[in-house]
Amino acid sequence: MKKEIKATQPALIDIEAYIEEIKSIWDTKIMTNNGEKVNKFRQMLMDGIGCDNVDLFVNGHSALLIAIKSLGLKGEVITSPFTFISTTNAIVQNGLTPVFGDIDDSYNLDPASVESLLTDKTCAIITPHIFGIPCKVEEIGQIAKKHDLKVIYDGAQAFGTKVNGKSIAHYGDMTMFSFHAIKVFNSIEGGAIVYRDKALHKLFELYRNFGISYGETENDVDVIGINAKMNEFQAAMGIVNLSRAEEEFALRKRIAEKYCECLKDIPGIKTYDYCEDIDYNYAYFPIKVNDEYGMTRDKLWIKLKENGIGSRKLYDKLACDYTCYKNAGYIRSTRNADKVKEVALDLPMYGTLKEEDVIYICEMIKRFKV
Repeated sequence: MKKEIKATQPALIDIEAYIEEIKSIWDTKIMTNNGEKVNKFRQMLMDGIGCDNVDLFVNGHSALLIAIKSLGLKGEVITSPFTFISTTNAIVQNGLTPVFGDIDDSYNLDPASVESLLTDKTCAIITPHIFGIPCKVEEIGQIAKKHDLKVIYDGAQAFGTKVNGKSIAHYGDMTMFSFHAIKVFNSIEGGAIVYRDKALHKLFELYRNFGISYGETENDVDVIGINAKMNEFQAAMGIVNLSRAEEEFALRKRIAEKYCECLKDIPGIKTYDYCEDIDYNYAYFPIKVNDEYGMTRDKLWIKLKENGIGSRKLYDKLACDYTCYKNAGYIRSTRNADKVKEVALDLPMYGTLKEEDVIYICEMIKRFKV
């Protein structure tokens, strides 16, 4: 029977541990609206990240949408085109104009591209740490300070990544994390905003609960909000999963190291150059399939699929090229991104992936070389 290796799969904890955690929900009868699990999970995240300002949401997109809305931005936002569509959608849904910069060798927004696209309409930089690989946060921070810009990081793929020993959430004005099922760390679904200005907490509470403010004698609706509250079952999964997050990072690191070892001598296959001063979460394992390999990325993707190996062409279409945006007239400077989208391929990556499967994947890639 043909071996089958999935492209990704969720990190699931022992079911008995989850059952034990959710038992008290039947005692409190509270399933949502800032119950004890949500508050416990929030405190655990604050302690782990080393930040006093963390708020939880039903998913990462809602969190990013509200993060942007809370700052009352107007004008243009410089962003990366090489990202999941949520990043761009959240910008546009807030009435802002995306300006698509180029990416550098980290797959992230290039600070030099940011500099070249600045205008008097620029109000913020909103960009992802793609594949869990951090942006050049120091350089972006210097640009933002010089031009009085807000910085919001879409850290959907970057929970657990550290720069200079600090959580990636310590950079920028805000960082959003997604805890979707297939992320390195999950709470089934879920999201968080980590932020600097503690005064935003009240605003986040309003925006995620329809804008309702509760008074002693009557309630009111202060802002136009949405329903973005995390529920107790999500939080319980987050509580239990958080205890093994470091283990998951370590498992993925060993898998990445094995990939790098096995792929290093295959001409035309380029792995990412990991830096020693960064603690990666290894959310993905991206490679570039260059001309020297003798086969296009798309053909390799098909060959792997035919041999039971799941891989993903992330992102083979830039955000600015989707139907809803390609004719909108947005400024783009995407020369490198246009090249990378044709050659980038994500190989299977999850903590339970076996070393023998990594070796098999790499042997197949070597065998297919023309």
